[in-house]
Amino acid sequence: MFRTLVLQRIERKGQKMFPIAAIESPGRGDADFMMARFARQTISRGLRVCGVVQVNIDRPQSHACDMDIQVLPNGPVLSISQALGAGSRGCRLDPRALETSVAAVSRSLADGADLLVVNKFGKMEAQGRGFRPVIAEAISRGIPVLVGINGLNGPAYDAFTGGYGCRLPFSIDAISNWFDDARGLVGT
Repeated sequence: MFRTLVLQRIERKGQKMFPIAAIESPGRGDADFMMARFARQTISRGLRVCGVVQVNIDRPQSHACDMDIQVLPNGPVLSISQALGAGSRGCRLDPRALETSVAAVSRSLADGADLLVVNKFGKMEAQGRGFRPVIAEAISRGIPVLVGINGLNGPAYDAFTGGYGCRLPFSIDAISNWFDDARGLVGT
């Protein structure tokens, strides 16, 4: 099913592409701030943005990998990490909490959107779970999608998009230009 949705491309001027783009953070947490900033700017333009941005909250005694996300445009902040103890080394992602956020975003996407933002095309998405069905739904509906990626999951992102997904330079201007182009693609 995903392959069928992913293969639906928008064609303009003979170029086939998806209205999906990824940014990779040059430093820990940089992409989170940039994506949240872009989402706020887009909302302030009067456009409908749904998805999630990572908004980690400093907590005394918290682990460096604790993760909080905000459901856009003005939804709750959810913790998507689980406390595994001080000596743990494995993934701290709480799959149940992630699925709660996926369900919330899926409901808001059903009401229509101009942009879907997903803080990370991560391990769960690489395995075909997490936000992947929501991303596929947005693509099939022609809604531009902005995701964060890291080097580890970059190949899974490329496979998911069939190589047609954009990788943007790390700049708010690059994201804005891509979004304006992607909106033009879906409007034609």
